[in-house]
Amino acid sequence: MKNILGANDEIAEQNRKMFADNGVVVMNLMGSPGSGKTTLLEKTLACLAGKIKIAVIEGDLFTAKDAERIERTGVEVVQINTAGGCHLDAPMIQKACTSIDLKAIDLLIVENVGNLVCPAEFDIGENFKAVVLSITEGDDKPLKYPLIFKESTAAVLNKIDLLQFTNFDLQSAKEDLTTLHPTIKIFETSCTQGTGLDEWCAWLSKRVEEN
Repeated sequence: MKNILGANDEIAEQNRKMFADNGVVVMNLMGSPGSGKTTLLEKTLACLAGKIKIAVIEGDLFTAKDAERIERTGVEVVQINTAGGCHLDAPMIQKACTSIDLKAIDLLIVENVGNLVCPAEFDIGENFKAVVLSITEGDDKPLKYPLIFKESTAAVLNKIDLLQFTNFDLQSAKEDLTTLHPTIKIFETSCTQGTGLDEWCAWLSKRVEEN
């Protein structure tokens, strides 16, 4: 494991320099399958259209279904299929970036493979990580899968419109998140209702502007 991560981290540093040299901010977007990552991404791209130049790297085990959804937004997208791998790594990102004109964008969003474990262990050269947790997954996930939440700058509590139909304890989840990461930024969103999306997009815009 040490050898694998060590080799990955070397490439991640090369990626980080490449992104910095081109003035690109990179967000590693993580979360479980079905948490709403792709829908959140679609809404984010619509919100930031005409304001920030964005490209997307889509990570998935098989198919290009998510990439096809993103392509319909008009944003440049590159698909990575891991053929069973549970995460994206730095070499995959480095290779995918050969198909992207980094000088033409401000923000690169990497939608990682749906998983609450492996993606957090691999540095891809990003500026920051964000994790999506849907209300339907349960409020126990931050403590059950602590690394991904400790590593993330922001946590998006998605599908907040379904809160009344679940036993999800919102206050408990927030307390667990801030215990794991005291400065984590927490957003409550509903992509179907539009709740919290303006705050999320404003925060993301500010991250790009501050780069």
